[in-house]
Amino acid sequence: MSKDPAAAQVQKRLFALRDEEYQAFTAKLIPNIPPERVLGVRTPDLRALAKELHRTGADTEYLDALPHFYNEENVLHAVLLGYEKDYSAAVVRMNAFLPYVDNWSVCDVINPKAFGKAGGELIAQVNAWIASGEDYTVRFAVSCLMKYFLDEKFKPEYLDLAVQIESEEYYVNMMRAWYLATALAKQYGDTVPILENRRLDRWTHNKTIQKAVESFRVSDEHKAYLKTLRY
Repeated sequence: MSKDPAAAQVQKRLFALRDEEYQAFTAKLIPNIPPERVLGVRTPDLRALAKELHRTGADTEYLDALPHFYNEENVLHAVLLGYEKDYSAAVVRMNAFLPYVDNWSVCDVINPKAFGKAGGELIAQVNAWIASGEDYTVRFAVSCLMKYFLDEKFKPEYLDLAVQIESEEYYVNMMRAWYLATALAKQYGDTVPILENRRLDRWTHNKTIQKAVESFRVSDEHKAYLKTLRY
């Protein structure tokens, strides 16, 4: 049980929502987390609880109560970060939380509203997060490039931020491949030279092509050409 009163109260709520069958299923999806840290709370229930905490103002104390023990506590924290509309406050909250993000299921939920309107200042943060070398901080940084910088705020040089990452971590390279495959769907002309010039490690190169070929957003013509670029 958490020593923080606000976190302890939330923890009780989460225990009441747990589902043993879903716990077993969830634990298999995040094998790097000990099963005893997984409660088995379904995502709709987590989001409903987050909405309630935010509406009642109980989220602030909970967000201050780091670290958490259970994975669902971290997922709830990630969902609550999504409500933050102030950019500076969102960055402060992110920098406090990212050191405790230890798996993809938490990392990929984070989506602060404030980041959707950010520009150069967020790119500076992305650079800092990549430079940290921490696996899930790096994964989150690349997810920011994918979520916020592949449309009207896209610049070709942003692709290099992901290309230049050197990692042997599966979950980092999977996000790099996901980002670059999405870039092939949205910014094909600027992205395909990365593959033509073999700028990625073999695994990420081939996974990028695989995910692009599987995408409904990439044309058949482009898919046919991408297949010729496989290692």
